[in-house]
Amino acid sequence: TPLRPHAPVMHVTWYEAEAYCKWVGGRLPTEAEWEVAARTEPADYAAAAASGAVNPPKRRMYPWGDSPAPGPGLANIDGFRGGPVDVGAQPEGDSAWGCRGMLGNTWEWTQSAFLPYPGFTMDFPYRENSAPWFGYRKVVKGGCWSTSAPIARAGYRHSFWPEMNAVYSGFRVVMDGAPAGVGRL
Repeated sequence: TPLRPHAPVMHVTWYEAEAYCKWVGGRLPTEAEWEVAARTEPADYAAAAASGAVNPPKRRMYPWGDSPAPGPGLANIDGFRGGPVDVGAQPEGDSAWGCRGMLGNTWEWTQSAFLPYPGFTMDFPYRENSAPWFGYRKVVKGGCWSTSAPIARAGYRHSFWPEMNAVYSGFRVVMDGAPAGVGRL
């Protein structure tokens, strides 16, 4: 099979993703940065940051807004295409920040450890499902091409062991201090 030059990188470990980011002078996004890029609007985020607001800006359900639900033109999910699509596909699904493909295609590694959110209260099913992995796994966001539509939303959080590469995992590179339009998430 010939290489597809615009296919997403997949089946990489967290360590490989982190090493590549460092090699190109960047880094993996934090979970919070990923969510800002996928779920907020620049004007709302800037206003909240400038005012020192304690409450975060309004968050979207999906990168493109609160509706419609994910479909073939917006995100590569539900396994309909049988694999990943090129990273430039589906511009209709861009976030307000201009980030493409934040939902579906590949799970995206973040630099964040899988820990409970502040104020988290452990109850069923988290005691058995999530809590044993707190601190050991890394957070992945965005789902992949085989993720089911009902859970494919920008706020969904998952985790993998950092050495795992047998999953549909990829990554984005954050370039701190890059000129506008360069190194965007």
